[in-house]
Amino acid sequence: MRYSIVFTPPPRHQLAEAAALWLGRDAFAGHLYEPHGIGGLGIHEIAFHTALPRRAGFHAMLQAPFRLKEDANPASLLKHMMTFAGGRQPFLLPPLEVARVGQGLGLIASTYPYEMHELAAAVIHEFDAYRAPLSDVEIERRNPDILNAAEFANLHRWGHPHVMDEYRFHMMLTGALNVSELERFERALNRFFAPALETPLEVANLALMIEEEQGAPFHVHSLHPLGPVSQKKRA
Repeated sequence: MRYSIVFTPPPRHQLAEAAALWLGRDAFAGHLYEPHGIGGLGIHEIAFHTALPRRAGFHAMLQAPFRLKEDANPASLLKHMMTFAGGRQPFLLPPLEVARVGQGLGLIASTYPYEMHELAAAVIHEFDAYRAPLSDVEIERRNPDILNAAEFANLHRWGHPHVMDEYRFHMMLTGALNVSELERFERALNRFFAPALETPLEVANLALMIEEEQGAPFHVHSLHPLGPVSQKKRA
């Protein structure tokens, strides 16, 4: 079993619903949606190119998937997440836009999301103590030979190359696309997600996601609201 700590909008949020329809899966309830063409894209090509983010669930990574170390347990992790989340404050992200992320497409912030980067670093510092060391196989999956010095150091210290100064906020919508496909998918995604991106997205929770067994889809186990409980009751 693996765990990850992420941000994702709550299940009835407009962006969460749009992402579930696009990916064909709701990571909260596990509901699968019937495939349908979007923006001139065929159902089969959408299903093929969304396979990776569909399994991962719609999210922005904070702590990459990890196995619990031997002296850690899920109950302690959950309690720690509730305490940690209660000590943080919600914030708005800069406007999101569809953009190229590596060889695929995802949602990124239109300007540098300082508070998100600070939150991501704080999560790594806070919860790394629960993470079991990477196996040699897990390290090799990260292709260490192509990492720069900072990414290589992060991989061995924190279990993932793209953390701390190398962290880049993104919410993936596709896997790798051919150059010839990028423009078509980008146009379709811009049209499809435009209504859901009109309102600024609030980061108001942390989510714990779980992969029950190797290769299984990740699902949202629990949401942990940011801010003191007493403050939420007054609101």
